[in-house]
Amino acid sequence: MAETLTKPSPMTYAIDEESRKFEKINTLIHESSEEASFFVATEIAELIKQRQKQGKHVVLGLATGSTPTKMYEFLVKFHQEEGLSFKNVITFNLDEYFPMEPDSIHSYVRFMNEHLFDHIDIKKSNINIPDGTLDREDVREFCLDYERKIEAAGGIDIQVLGIGRTGHIGFNEPGSSINSKTRIVRLDRVTRLDAASDFFGLENVPIKALTMGVGSIMAAKRIILMAWGEGKAGIVNQAVEGAIRESVPATFLQNHPNCDFIIDNAAASALTRAKTPWLVTECNWNDNLIKRATIWLSEKLNKAILKLTNEDYNEYGMGNLIAEIGSAEHINLRVFNQLQRTITGWPGGKPNADDSQRPERNEPYPKTSLIFSPHPDDDVISMGGTLLRLVDQGHDVHVAYQTSGNIAVFDDEVIRFLDFASDAAKGNSELSEQVIKVRSFLKEKKPGQVDSPEIQRFKGLIRKGEALAACRYCRVDEDNAHFQNLPFYETGTVKKKPFSEADVQLTYDLLNKVKPHQIFAAGDLSDPHGTHRVCLDIIYAALDKCVEEGVKWIDDCYVWLYRGAWQEWDIADMEMTVPIGPMDMERKKNAIFKHQSQKDAAMFPGNDEREFWQRAEQRNTETARKYNALGMAEYEAMEGFVRYKFNA
Repeated sequence: MAETLTKPSPMTYAIDEESRKFEKINTLIHESSEEASFFVATEIAELIKQRQKQGKHVVLGLATGSTPTKMYEFLVKFHQEEGLSFKNVITFNLDEYFPMEPDSIHSYVRFMNEHLFDHIDIKKSNINIPDGTLDREDVREFCLDYERKIEAAGGIDIQVLGIGRTGHIGFNEPGSSINSKTRIVRLDRVTRLDAASDFFGLENVPIKALTMGVGSIMAAKRIILMAWGEGKAGIVNQAVEGAIRESVPATFLQNHPNCDFIIDNAAASALTRAKTPWLVTECNWNDNLIKRATIWLSEKLNKAILKLTNEDYNEYGMGNLIAEIGSAEHINLRVFNQLQRTITGWPGGKPNADDSQRPERNEPYPKTSLIFSPHPDDDVISMGGTLLRLVDQGHDVHVAYQTSGNIAVFDDEVIRFLDFASDAAKGNSELSEQVIKVRSFLKEKKPGQVDSPEIQRFKGLIRKGEALAACRYCRVDEDNAHFQNLPFYETGTVKKKPFSEADVQLTYDLLNKVKPHQIFAAGDLSDPHGTHRVCLDIIYAALDKCVEEGVKWIDDCYVWLYRGAWQEWDIADMEMTVPIGPMDMERKKNAIFKHQSQKDAAMFPGNDEREFWQRAEQRNTETARKYNALGMAEYEAMEGFVRYKFNA
């Protein structure tokens, strides 16, 4: 937490310059986004204080979106608890949707007020944000004046940036010129897709925006670009190690004399020094790195692991590994056996069998299995094949639906269900009044407007009914379906509250009620709106509480993490893989189909327009293909898991 962070402390995968030889921008890697945000906030605060002593002002270029929110939180904390004043600060925001009213929940004016300006002592006259209410004919002059204001203020001292999936900075989409200035732009479809969930549908996302140009950004004295999470890893790699090109505007930053990328471990995972360190430096080989390197080499050369030769290892920077271990044959067999041992058709453990080479224990049998599902469909989307296998093999399977998922239901679904209920209960005047009230609200509802508590409840009930239908199909006892409705989620908006002790206590109570022998939880931290991450943190906190209080059942409990609709574990990380046959793959898809409100079109598709069942099928079959290419047996599909080892 914030109070434990006492000074900036960038973490790196390797500290020698040789390991960074492919990097064209200075890149500092932190253990977490929180540490990185603290690092950036501290630098900004130090400059503000330095200028205050000199009697000078500071000019900050500010960004919006989820990336800088924690950094703003630290700046507010510095003001409220340490007396940091912002009276000498002038700010210029990067961009704003066009058109956009300042009081809209989508407005960057409102975003900045809620996250920073309303909580500090900055002079309102010192705040500059592009105006989304302008008449179209006034835009050009406003943009010219914005540039003049920046120049009159002495230029931007520190420009804070995020990075979009297309490599855009601000709203400078692919194709933007390095000399571009503040202007109106047309938003790329990918950018609009990424914003669609915030606007409750792509059709509600503005097609234009006002943005500072690449040239405006490059004129800043210092630039700090922040990026968090595995979802940004690929574009960070392109920006840091790729060629400069207009199709990835962030690559222009390679030409800036004072630009740092401040990123977390996950966002750094595609950089050469993190992903394939043996290509840039001598490695200290351990079991995990040997496994990762061997799998990478196998995939690189399109050879099964057992076919790799000494020459293959030498050619790709792993000669010292051969020197340490002795031969390619020895390494190959070692990694092959490690992979083979991850494969099991018995995710709950095989009774009366030798479990010394299996990922799960054979006893006790049957086990009590508790599957945590952040949303009401993550269980079947992410591990439906394993869930079915656990039930088929006689284990006592429980599912904990952590949130209601109510904001992901389209308005028309509510009307459809209420019309059915109204027709089925003719003469029920109370229900008829509810239908009229709901129809009236939804008819006047504006895009992104928060639903009434009544409608939120109806949407939650729709998703609960679908989850129960999926449970029945999978033969999970309905009494074993636990609907937690964790309080942090119940805001009616995309933005959630931080989790609290109430969320942890609800989870703690459920754990002690079920007393599971194994827990399955979503380790998919690329969920676009962070619900999976928060749900996992709540589980970790509840498990820590169980350990602290010495509850007995936890001594014999394994925790397995699955991935969700947005990505899969790396093969090198998987510690248990469960094969899924053709029939079980069909059963898994049928279970997903029970979630009819998410079928055909989901409210929050993320950056993948395919339906969730299509993503799940492709991901599972791709995992099986990769295992087969490495020399393992050929399966229809596979689900992968990583074991979380807590301090039990």
